[in-house]
Order: sequence, then structure tokens, then C-alpha cells
Amino acid sequence: MRDFTLSAYQLLLTTLLKKGYRFLTFEEYLTSSPTGKLVIVRHDVDDLPQNSLNTAILEEQLGIKASYYFRIVKQSDHPDVIRAIAKLHHEIGYHYEDLALAHGNKTEAIKQFAINLAYFRQYYPVRTICMHGSPMSSWDNRKIWEEYKYADYGIIGEPYFQIDFNKFFYLTDTGRCWNGEKVSVRDKVNSAHKLEFRTTFDIVAGVETLPEQIMITTHPQRWENKWVPWVKELVLQNAKNQVKRVIVKK
Repeated sequence: MRDFTLSAYQLLLTTLLKKGYRFLTFEEYLTSSPTGKLVIVRHDVDDLPQNSLNTAILEEQLGIKASYYFRIVKQSDHPDVIRAIAKLHHEIGYHYEDLALAHGNKTEAIKQFAINLAYFRQYYPVRTICMHGSPMSSWDNRKIWEEYKYADYGIIGEPYFQIDFNKFFYLTDTGRCWNGEKVSVRDKVNSAHKLEFRTTFDIVAGVETLPEQIMITTHPQRWENKWVPWVKELVLQNAKNQVKRVIVKK
């Protein structure tokens, strides 16, 4: 079976549901006191937003709500898709990269952050944000919060600051695999959990070993049933990984 298809993603979700996991948006997690087996699904909409709508529809059919983080750049910001995903009762958040876009100028970056946040609030009352890794930039977008506070902008959380990853097991498809730390510039966390999976099918087979609390991050552009776009994304990601390996080594 091919990995990184909508069919593989559906198998992952249904397996977790059958094992008694409850799905929450990041916003719901922060505004409640959930206990027991739970999963926060975070989608970083870096590109091909139609793919995000496809995953959103699938999740809605399964009774799952997820958090979708959109970038301000044109390859992510598609108003019709944002509206459609919000209408499916998913959370919309801002996938901010203002410091990288401002080339490290924090004064300019925070101005743009406020403008861009207000823009996305046209579609949803955004209360959570998540940094875009900007792997080709020397600027870590999270560094803006060394000087400013996102709470001042009505934001209640950012996963890299609000989630205790010694408590939550973090699964991310960075690098188009689930153990892509060697090709991840910034999408990685410090965690006491030592489980490692390469494929979606490995996670499904090892579901009994998973901790009670999980955060899953996907980039929906990677999840495609049709052969031509699936192969295109595979080739493109392999090329990106070669570049990112060099950056990580530096």
C-alpha cells in the first residue's frame, strides 16, 4: 500500500478512534481540562490548500475536528478553502512566518503579524497560532516572542510553547515520514518519549504502544490518492530533504 494517501490517513484516524482516542482542536484543549486518551490534530497548510479541504472533509465525516494553520503567502491563503474548512467546524489558526518575511526585523515583523492576524480573523475568531518553520531562512519565527507577547493580541496558545511534549507524544510528517528529525530544521521537540515510526502503517501496527496523549502534525499537501500529484510530491520532498540535511548539519 502507498503511504501518504488519504486512504492511509483515514486508516490512521479510524484506528485511533477504535482505540478510544478522543480528538480535540488545539483551541479546545487549551480551554478545557481534558483527561484520558486524546489526540490533537494540527495541519500546517503550507501549500496546495485544496488538499487541506480534502482532509477536512474526511475528518468531518468521521466526527473529528482538527486545527488548520494557514500561511499568509498566496500558495496557502485561499479564502474559499478557509471558509469551507471553517464551515466544517474545524479550527482556523495563523501559521505565522513574519520574522522570516521581515528578515529578522522584529519591529516590522510584529506590525505584519497584527495585520495578518486581523486578516485571518475575517474567517474565524483565531485564538491560536503556530510558527512556520521557514527552513530556508536563518530566522526562527518563534524568536519574535522573546520581545513581544502573543497574549497581547488575544492569542491563547502556540503549540511549541503551550504543549508539554514530555506528556504529549509528538508525531509529525516532516520530511514525508514520521521519523524525519534528520531533515527537520525546526519542527522538532524535546521529549521523553522514545517511540519511533517511519510509516503511517507502522503507527497503525504499533497503536497499542502509543501514549494516552498525542499531537499529530501533518502537511496535507503530502496526502494524495491520485498517482500523478502523489509522485510529484514524493520527488519534490526527496529533493527538499537533501537540502534540509545540509542545513541541519550546519
